[in-house]
Amino acid sequence: MIKIITSQISKSDMRDFLGKPFSNMIKYVADVRKEIIALGGELHSDAEAVLLENGSNQADLWGANFFPDNPEVDAIEYTSLINIRPSVGNRSMEIKDPVIRNQVLKITKKLLP
Repeated sequence: MIKIITSQISKSDMRDFLGKPFSNMIKYVADVRKEIIALGGELHSDAEAVLLENGSNQADLWGANFFPDNPEVDAIEYTSLINIRPSVGNRSMEIKDPVIRNQVLKITKKLLP
């Protein structure tokens, strides 16, 4: 189940993504230009594909993981295979650019409870 989120969802709606397939984490891809996210799925590339099919540009898409209930980790993990982009200087799975990380954080806070 992957859903494009354009406005803030309720905590109950967000929790519907837990266990599908991960019990404590929800994968998502943020479009930093449109300020939307594709939430859910087993792979970030699945959510990325949904956004691309709906008019997003590859260069604007960054993957992350959201941990709504785990106090032992940060709520957001900026790690995904789709983030490996040597052409823009991101050579790891983690988003290294602080500007992009901040954009993903801002979008996440805006759309997820």
